[in-house]
Amino acid sequence: MVHAEADQLPGLFVDKWGDAAVVQAATAAIERREPMIARWMAERLSLRLVIARDDGSTRELEGLPRRKAQLFGAPGTATVAEVREGGATFSHDLLEDAKTGGFLDQRENHIHVGELARGEALDAFSHHGGFALAMAANRAHVTQVTAIEQDPRAAARAAENARRSGLAERVRVETADAFVLLREYERVGRQFDTVVVDPPALAKRQGGGPRQGGGASRGPNDQALRAYKELNLRAIRLTRPDGLLVTCSCSGKVTAEIFAGMLAEAARDAGRDVVILERRGAASDHPVLVGVPETEYLKCWICRVL
Repeated sequence: MVHAEADQLPGLFVDKWGDAAVVQAATAAIERREPMIARWMAERLSLRLVIARDDGSTRELEGLPRRKAQLFGAPGTATVAEVREGGATFSHDLLEDAKTGGFLDQRENHIHVGELARGEALDAFSHHGGFALAMAANRAHVTQVTAIEQDPRAAARAAENARRSGLAERVRVETADAFVLLREYERVGRQFDTVVVDPPALAKRQGGGPRQGGGASRGPNDQALRAYKELNLRAIRLTRPDGLLVTCSCSGKVTAEIFAGMLAEAARDAGRDVVILERRGAASDHPVLVGVPETEYLKCWICRVL
């Protein structure tokens, strides 16, 4: 509902999940007005619950403590919201799960990739199964989906979402470190027709090493770029010839130019040609403000691997 600067409300983020909403305050100005915003939203939108997820690291820039709290709703109100996305049903704990309970910025990409996917599919860093369930719902073209998620709670939620969506037999959830399991898949020669890699932000807000001319770098650090390259190198090798690779980054420090360079290096080292079919970003309710590149943080590129 609100995407900070791009919606002319700097420091305020609001996600709506059915009859509940999550507010994030990233600045002291919004922090002071957060209770008022919660009450106003609850009244206007007939919400049963408003949660504050003020637990992001950006708050430290203004000396604000990290916290999670219920701003509106009867005491003891369940903090789990159930929503439909495409052909799947998801439940998210708005108080305890990642981000604001889930990743609304990827929902249009989930559905689109689900329509394009084919054959045996892999969803690495699956969280609650966003890409995995969308692909599994494409019964006409997708045979089986493997979802990898390291967090046991998120993996269990993904499996439960698959069951509630009638897709349990089509989705196998692996609770594992995706970096480790992808290396193992490569070692044994396993490949997939569709591969999705959607890692958490590997490049945080801090800069890297020194840049040319002196001073601290404003871009991603070398360690983060090495991680992105290794991940994409494995993903390319795990994609069957003429298969589909969907590679994502939610790191604002990784610009489209840097992401393209990393992907080119990974393709070269893998000895494969990679054709970019689409460059997609966050959902359409996450507008981009010209002059504020941080509002265009998400990259979701759909590629053909030859």
